[in-house]
Amino acid sequence: MSESRKAGDTALGMEGSITRRDFLGSALLASGAALLGGLTPAELLAQSDDFTGYGGVGEYSNSNGNTWEVLTAGHTIRDGVYEPLPKDVIDTGETYDCVIVGGGISGLAAALFFQKQGGSGKKSLILENHPIFGGEAKQNEFLVDGKRLIGHQGSAIYQIQYPHSFLAGFYDSIGLKTPKLRYQKWGGAQPEFPLSTTPYQATGLEHGQYGFWFGTKFGQKQGMWLIDPIGKNLNGAPVPDTGRAAWLRWLKGEEVGHTKFEHPKAEGDAISRYLDSITLEQHYMDRFGLSRETIRTFLSPVEGGGSGLGPDALSAYSDYAFEMLHPLPQEDGGSDQMFPGGNATIARLMLKTLIPDAIDGTDRVEAVCRNRVNFPALDRAGKAARVRLSSTVIHIEHDGDPAKADSVTVVYLKAGKLYRVKARSLVMAGGCWTTKHIVKDLPETHREAYAQFYRSPCMMANVAVRNWRFLYKMGMSGCRWFEGFGNYMEVCKLALTGLEDSTISPDSPIVLNLKVLYSYPGLSTEDQGNRGRGEMIGTSFKEYERQIREQFTEMFTGAGFDGQRDIAGIILNRWGHAYLSPQPGFFFGKNGQPAPREVLRRAPFGRIAFANTDLAGAMDHRYSILEAKRAVEQLLDQVLKG
Repeated sequence: MSESRKAGDTALGMEGSITRRDFLGSALLASGAALLGGLTPAELLAQSDDFTGYGGVGEYSNSNGNTWEVLTAGHTIRDGVYEPLPKDVIDTGETYDCVIVGGGISGLAAALFFQKQGGSGKKSLILENHPIFGGEAKQNEFLVDGKRLIGHQGSAIYQIQYPHSFLAGFYDSIGLKTPKLRYQKWGGAQPEFPLSTTPYQATGLEHGQYGFWFGTKFGQKQGMWLIDPIGKNLNGAPVPDTGRAAWLRWLKGEEVGHTKFEHPKAEGDAISRYLDSITLEQHYMDRFGLSRETIRTFLSPVEGGGSGLGPDALSAYSDYAFEMLHPLPQEDGGSDQMFPGGNATIARLMLKTLIPDAIDGTDRVEAVCRNRVNFPALDRAGKAARVRLSSTVIHIEHDGDPAKADSVTVVYLKAGKLYRVKARSLVMAGGCWTTKHIVKDLPETHREAYAQFYRSPCMMANVAVRNWRFLYKMGMSGCRWFEGFGNYMEVCKLALTGLEDSTISPDSPIVLNLKVLYSYPGLSTEDQGNRGRGEMIGTSFKEYERQIREQFTEMFTGAGFDGQRDIAGIILNRWGHAYLSPQPGFFFGKNGQPAPREVLRRAPFGRIAFANTDLAGAMDHRYSILEAKRAVEQLLDQVLKG
């Protein structure tokens, strides 16, 4: 039986179309690997059939994560396809005061800062490799039973800042004038469940409306649920007593020892530097008395997931770097908020501020979310700021000695052709994994620094369901599992931006977010990232769809779930380099050597300054903004003086 037509596929709601794995197998048998043009099996798998899969509806429908088109364009950089540059590069004849590589949060922020501080008459161009701006701050849209549903693709959390802080002023300047979001109210006839406002809160855990699933890995052939695990003190969990006690201590936040752990107060203080000298795993062992086995079984990769991998591979400071931005404490003790599409809303507000006619209507959140992007307005001749989409930068080099050059040449790939523009200054606002390849005259000091940047993949699978009665029936608003596809999911009430119903109930269609991280405890940080990317890229959409449907069926059939009936759509957002995964020493250096990020932050290289959140070491859109601010100010002060 072919893999695309496994027994039970009809019940799962799978279609019987040929998968890439079928094609790959037959191609290898018929032709032999040597005849495949040098492609790896993963590359052939992705090229031949359904890598990207369904993209949803609306203006993000052709940009769900790194699509196959984006991936193959990016791999021309890795593989040096256009080195040396061919002679048929098309010169656009354009020269910009600032070219910005990357149209995510950091790139959009850099363009805004340059527009505001650069002076009148200055022109900027953003070159973005995806079909729509935002980087990982994008959204998916479904149409389910006449209702428009939205899920985030990556960047998600938005926090209220102190009212006189720089970030609060920045939010206000882009139209985000009401910092505290309003959310859906309970609208069902059933007794109300407390619901989270982000997929990462697990509100039901402290209220008893949360479940842990244990499957075959724990000797449970049919699988078992433990509902209200904290309230039941994990009694009934198929876990050894010693592991249960330590895990429960973690869940309750109970530390070991007589001295309570003191959080870092400021970046670079003594506590910060000590934490950066050890792994997060060692820190958890010291602070909570956890065993290595308990951490790797129950905490990895979720705890540490903010940096893409499990605690064994990360600097302990990575768990606290986010705190250094000091959001305004809220009455409920939390500070995390989220728009329905995550920080896609913030990216849209930034674009609207940069190019007012890029989105119709006012600059209010509701209008920017509801109205469509006017794509022709993004790259209009004569405008001070322009955004050029589906343009993959492959080559950057100073025109002469970097210390003396008056300009930088930028070559990008668009629709199969190469184009050249000139820049008086340049911000590298894309990720470290491309920067180190495309800046051709990068000095060895910078290359050595970038060699210490490790990135790990993430796949955000958004599953639209017609209702969540099956979860409500089980007494859960969220759950966690420890084997199979993904690790956890959460029913969230949505922030009100004018697109969604004002109420939520178990009968509401919703999007469930499954965040898939690829950790392999025991391997090095670099090896875990490489292995995860290989797994993610080498697995077809069809196979991932089957895994999702099988996971849901196994866990929820007893509560009346029917995959064929209840799943309305699945979108996969594959991010091959989603997270910077900082190893010990990344933040503050080690063995007397400077931290790798500081080599890139301290000054421009010639006419090039470096931004992007990976220089902060914490994947947070606020750091994206702050790194862009620093980079632009360096260029204005040191490169474009006067």
